[in-house]
Amino acid sequence: MPAFSPLALTQVLPFLPLAQGDIDYQSERRGEPGLIDGLLLEPTTTVILVRNGLLAVPRGQGRLTDRESASMRLATLPGTYAAQALAASPDAVAMFLGGYEGYRGTHVIAVDISRVPVQDVVPVPDAGGTGADDAFGRTLPHDDTAGRRSLFARTVERFDWVDLRGFVPHASAREAGQAVTAVSLGLWHATQRHCPTCGAPTEPAMAGWAQRCTNRDDGNRLLFPRVEPAVITAIVDAQDRLLLQHNRAWNDPTLYSVSAGFVEAGENLEHACRREAREEVGITLGEVRYLGSQPWPFPASLMVAFKAYALDTRIRTDGDETVDARWVSRDELTNELVRGRITMPNRAAIARYMIEEWYGRSL
Repeated sequence: MPAFSPLALTQVLPFLPLAQGDIDYQSERRGEPGLIDGLLLEPTTTVILVRNGLLAVPRGQGRLTDRESASMRLATLPGTYAAQALAASPDAVAMFLGGYEGYRGTHVIAVDISRVPVQDVVPVPDAGGTGADDAFGRTLPHDDTAGRRSLFARTVERFDWVDLRGFVPHASAREAGQAVTAVSLGLWHATQRHCPTCGAPTEPAMAGWAQRCTNRDDGNRLLFPRVEPAVITAIVDAQDRLLLQHNRAWNDPTLYSVSAGFVEAGENLEHACRREAREEVGITLGEVRYLGSQPWPFPASLMVAFKAYALDTRIRTDGDETVDARWVSRDELTNELVRGRITMPNRAAIARYMIEEWYGRSL
């Protein structure tokens, strides 16, 4: 290792886009009977929607995701209308995200409507849809079919739907945190519909933070979301060059990022960093330092970031997952970016901020 290690001044990343939540989970309330029903009647409760991992935003905002400078917000529903829609849509899953006790007592509930049929028709009074349309404000135009389909079914067409990678870089820190939690829980409910132990159907429990197995003979076990840890490593050499690599699965041939992979059973995080580096690019790592972490719910990962020193610089890509890798200096990266031969990860990805930490400024 050189006399002055490139890792000597490494500090924990000060900002990560998917790790901004400031909501109080109020986890002690999750077991309260009728919690969500009661909160939906409070005028300060905010209701947001997720569907198949996507977030509802006001109509027209979906086209802003690719813009460098744009502001986006989550679409919201009044609690009373959401309560009526939940009663008419048993396949929807309500999830209590928490609250902001110091902010007018506001609470936030997310509703996952992944299983709600788009053409769902429900019996409602003739004038039942008028107020629901009004609840959408300027977001929703008047529709003569109001009241013929459930409110949740109509939101599929009347809101824009975007993923976290497009939403978070343009959102406030508060709504970014809400969005990450809502998508994480929503995807779990949408994909796990049966008990992994006995195969019986499950039902939501603990205000959406758990599921209950419906098999009484198996003890009606309580199930919780699984989180899959993954490591991501910015590798530098004695010259303080950064190792960038291109993955075969990426559609953009100019996209380069840093080493990443899932933690295997019985493995600690540092060992996973070293194993992934050997497997993907044939590099042996020395010192490994922690940079930060953020959830990556695509669908259920937790990305744990490190910066590591390479004991050798000969690259030997595996040819299977990693098809190209190269060492770059800061000047070389600048030149490649200007020429369009390298593009960086999305602004929601932790890899972007790891590369910027090494680069010394925003890209």
